[in-house]
Amino acid sequence: MLSGYQLDTRHMRYFMALAETLHFGRAAERMNMSQPPFSRQIAMIEHTLGVKLFERNSRNVALTPAGKHFMKDCRNVLGRFEEACRDVRLVASGMKGEMRFGFMMHAAHSVVPQLVQLYAEARPDVRLVLDERTPTEIDEMLVAGTLDAAVTFDCGYAPHLQTVLLVRERLRIIMRKDHPLAAVGQIGPEELREEKVIAAPAATAPALRSAINSYFSAKGIVPHVVLEPRLQHTIIQLVAKGLGVALIPASLCTELGAGLTSRALSDAPQLDVVLRAPITTKNPTVSTFMEIGKSIQRASL
Repeated sequence: MLSGYQLDTRHMRYFMALAETLHFGRAAERMNMSQPPFSRQIAMIEHTLGVKLFERNSRNVALTPAGKHFMKDCRNVLGRFEEACRDVRLVASGMKGEMRFGFMMHAAHSVVPQLVQLYAEARPDVRLVLDERTPTEIDEMLVAGTLDAAVTFDCGYAPHLQTVLLVRERLRIIMRKDHPLAAVGQIGPEELREEKVIAAPAATAPALRSAINSYFSAKGIVPHVVLEPRLQHTIIQLVAKGLGVALIPASLCTELGAGLTSRALSDAPQLDVVLRAPITTKNPTVSTFMEIGKSIQRASL
């Protein structure tokens, strides 16, 4: 606020029109004004700033040193203002912004890279914040609104979430290569009756643990679970040390260490891997993410 009058971007545009044309008539025409009111606007800007911006006589108009500096600053301010106007429209349309995306560790070996790549190509101006979590943490964070979308196991009906099935994944059994069962082509729960099993706890991955328990209980067997690490990578490392066998998603079996091998399970348990987001999400970037998930679903199922 100077001299009791506030300048805004409209006044900057008046000034820039004259600074760029150095002609009152052409500048007024650019601003869709007649020359007298345009000249009064320029005089008012100079009066408000208390600075002479133009040297003028009957023939010429020229910028003063102060005017040249003001022109540079006005160009920067107007450029940033126009950029802000563009950005707010892009954010509102989901073309720009930020999306917080959670995923299970094992999904990084299957659908997550493709999902992220396709989204980055479709929305290059959206910043994806990736957050690797356990299934239980993902469910809690989706409810709390600290994740905008996530890849997790399907734990059943969730009316507060929109769900897209991405892929159905079977479990395989992993063991050391020197394990007696490594010579068997396909393994059933009966062969595992006396085996030490390593599995994530139900509190961490309820759908996965339920699938493992159901696989054994269908044959009247209670699995002998000896260790319950939260993370699948830890499970793999413990199996490598000979501490037991484990039933893990097939996608994790492609990059086992040199001392490990995997085998198919007879009537292998199957888990649905889904993309989920809150139905009530206010983040406009999510809708395109869900559509890309549907395209992956059509290609994989």
